[in-house]
Amino acid sequence: MNEEQIDIKTPEFVSLKYKLAGLGSRGAAIIIDQLLLTIATVGIVLFLFFLTDTFETTGSTIPLVIALIAIFMLNYGYFFIAEYFFGGKTIGKKMIGIRVIQENGHSITLLSSFIRNLLRIVDMLPNFYVVGMILVFFHSKHKRLGDLAAGTIVVHESRAKGKIKQTAIEKEIASRGLSEDSLELEEWALRSLGTKEWRLIKTYTDRLLQLPNIEGRELTNQMATLLFPKVGLEIENRTNEELENMLLVLYLKLKNEWEFEL
Repeated sequence: MNEEQIDIKTPEFVSLKYKLAGLGSRGAAIIIDQLLLTIATVGIVLFLFFLTDTFETTGSTIPLVIALIAIFMLNYGYFFIAEYFFGGKTIGKKMIGIRVIQENGHSITLLSSFIRNLLRIVDMLPNFYVVGMILVFFHSKHKRLGDLAAGTIVVHESRAKGKIKQTAIEKEIASRGLSEDSLELEEWALRSLGTKEWRLIKTYTDRLLQLPNIEGRELTNQMATLLFPKVGLEIENRTNEELENMLLVLYLKLKNEWEFEL
């Protein structure tokens, strides 16, 4: 089945378009992840042999128990942890350029990630994701069993095609020497912001350069007061320019998550 586009209406009435990830891209991602997991598993087994030599005089089974627990946690915890804490992306998905999201367009939740990856055990049957591959191939939204139960889909990351003319605010951001790395935020902080906050920060950046200085400062203070507590940023003892810069960097960070090519 060819990869298709899906149009999602979010609860905030924002229309988003995604390109669904099909069997080819998802298969490539899982191959990369499984190769990495295999390497890690071999490392655990070699470490087990080392511990076995250490404990062989006592006949202890502790090394075997430790190794089995570690291998289980690695193979079934890796996907759950990576997809939830790293924006729906495992290492394989990141390299291929795909990620998991909720079917409503929001980032994957803790519960959805748990359900999705718990059912990975079934999708892997009878060997190397045969059940999962069959479902992905035939389902209209390329869903495996875990996606059906968790209400998730796998989509391609938005990538710019060709050279895109910079907007006025992007030129302003560049002139200030700002980038995403100009402000450090924890992953949990970014995940606490949704489409509502994105629309606010987008409106702010659209209006900032058009407002007189006084109105611009007032708008900056209002936005900072509203958004910064949600991501753990302090407002006190900061100049207006510092607040503007922080909001503009926040815009850059949210842009990657919420602004998609239509």
